[in-house]
Amino acid sequence: MDRDKIINFINEYLDGKNIKDASQNGLQVEGRAEIKKVVFGVSASLELFRRAVSSSADMIVVHHGLLWGRSFPIQGSFRRKLEMLLNNGITLAAWHLPLDKHPVAGNNAQILKFLGAGHLKPFGTYDGETIGFKGVFRRPRPLSEIATILKHKLSAEIRPLNFGPKKIRTLGVVSGGGQRMFDQAIAAGLDLYITGEISEFVQETARENKANFLSAGHYNTEKAGVWALERLLRSKFGIKTEFIDVPNPV
Repeated sequence: MDRDKIINFINEYLDGKNIKDASQNGLQVEGRAEIKKVVFGVSASLELFRRAVSSSADMIVVHHGLLWGRSFPIQGSFRRKLEMLLNNGITLAAWHLPLDKHPVAGNNAQILKFLGAGHLKPFGTYDGETIGFKGVFRRPRPLSEIATILKHKLSAEIRPLNFGPKKIRTLGVVSGGGQRMFDQAIAAGLDLYITGEISEFVQETARENKANFLSAGHYNTEKAGVWALERLLRSKFGIKTEFIDVPNPV
């Protein structure tokens, strides 16, 4: 399969060119033109690249890429990453906010799908972009049940803060480092806010506002969209794909 055809398809599917983002979405490092296998991962780490080389990948697709809107000296681990890609002819492509906010394959929509929530609507504004989703349960659920589902689906360590309603009917999800958007969930009157990271201030914010908060880890909440994109690409082009997990509890 042609490299550029794959990248153009994902760009169009995720509307990557029309979303304001610190990440350079799409192609980041050009490798060989012919693609036989695509490896998927969350972050462009040296460990992921090593495993991709061992797996005979021609392309790596990630959520957190190498290029973030500013120049980096080509030294240290950054240099070693580039060397590994270029020496092995591997293409690197990344989609950050486009893969958070997509209504089907996005991290947030996928997490709500795991939980069985319906009536999904955009929620959570970050730097002018609405990147999350909110949904509704047909049957209200205890926070412990939601935590158990996410622990199983995402292989994640769950940190719940239960200071709000005992049964959850409405919830919002912003994957990754969305703890500072907790106030938006409180203002919207949601029964639960789910994100990846948790900071010191969150506990007392939850207590003081009688609100529920759940953290499942930045890395783990951003696997779901990568999984969905892998399935889509495999179905669309019939090429070999593999998700390489480099576990990170944070």
